[in-house]
Amino acid sequence: MTDRAGQPTGPLAGVRVVELAGIGPGPFAGMLLGDLGADVVRVDRPAGSPLAGDPEFELTNRNKRSVLVDLKAPGGAGVVLDLVERADLLIEGYRPGVAERLGVGPAACLDRNPALVYGRMTGWGQSGPLAATAGHDIDYLALSGLLGMIGPAGGPPAVPANLLGDYAGGSLYLVVGLLAALQHARATGTGQVVDAAIVDGAAHLGTLFWGLLAENRWRDARGVNLLDGGAPCYGTYQARDGGYFAVGALEPQFYAEFARLLELGEDAPGQYDTARWPELRALIATRFASRDGAEWTAVFAGTDACVTPVLTLRQAAADAHLLARGTYPAPGGVTQPAPAPRFSATPGALRRPPARPGADTAEVARDWGVAALGEASGTGTGTAAGIGTGAGTLNVDPTNSAERHQR
Repeated sequence: MTDRAGQPTGPLAGVRVVELAGIGPGPFAGMLLGDLGADVVRVDRPAGSPLAGDPEFELTNRNKRSVLVDLKAPGGAGVVLDLVERADLLIEGYRPGVAERLGVGPAACLDRNPALVYGRMTGWGQSGPLAATAGHDIDYLALSGLLGMIGPAGGPPAVPANLLGDYAGGSLYLVVGLLAALQHARATGTGQVVDAAIVDGAAHLGTLFWGLLAENRWRDARGVNLLDGGAPCYGTYQARDGGYFAVGALEPQFYAEFARLLELGEDAPGQYDTARWPELRALIATRFASRDGAEWTAVFAGTDACVTPVLTLRQAAADAHLLARGTYPAPGGVTQPAPAPRFSATPGALRRPPARPGADTAEVARDWGVAALGEASGTGTGTAAGIGTGAGTLNVDPTNSAERHQR
């Protein structure tokens, strides 16, 4: 992975972002901005995070630069405010009130830079009865109603990976909010605070289903509807050798192709004969179980039957279609998703590997003109700007600290 002399490419080239180090959706939002060309400076703690792994594989820290600042030490907040003065966007993911206590809350930052867009990434939001309590992706999905939609009929809610809440309802909504507010700030010179709560974003993702519910076209229960696994034509089935296939043959013409290739027979129950759905599902399952996965892959290849093998992550990286599109490059031997979406005139790029904490302190001090950062070693192992590595450092307990990131 090359740095391209540090010159950002992409539609956000020239946009400066300060990211106060956190976990989960905040770093992912910063990565997305960096993938699209923004100059993202991550402010890491000298003590690091107890949840951090090997920095080389913290892929959501790619396309960023890292500086070390101790926000609890004398002068630490001032260093961050020096960065804020030169920034367009800021991302923080503390519990409500923590940034204010550290001296880098919205009032202090907007006082220094009135055009700043201050992005707040939390689970429950900045207000409401749960605002000060801890939570994680699964909790936000549960309260929003989305978790209750996922899983088999008559069974418990299925636990999804933390993609739907943290990243879809969290990171992506934060980025949309930041960019919308940036447009306003550039037009008016006035910044603002973006309150991106995962529970709000998750709820918003369900908009379509609220309309269907009001129209009585959606039952408020799991596994009994068209798009939640209730319909036999939209679900997963297992082949003889254990592999799974996803079937999404919703439209009549696609279902007709699916039924022909699967050899369901003319006497099979109708696609939308809901009374006979259990019979149809059993028939489809029996047909899939009659052949191995490779055989079914060959049968459905290149057709409009809307049948796709269910791949693991490693299998996906080797898929012919995704290889052709370059969806999973492997810079430095580390396979990872390419920047998305794609732009014809200003493509994003993998410019930098994951930033090692503090490794870019001296470089950012020079490029952003923040002299106080120059006092740090820039290696990630020495004393941070803001002074001190002892009692003044920010100690984060992932379960009990009042300064734990709310996610």
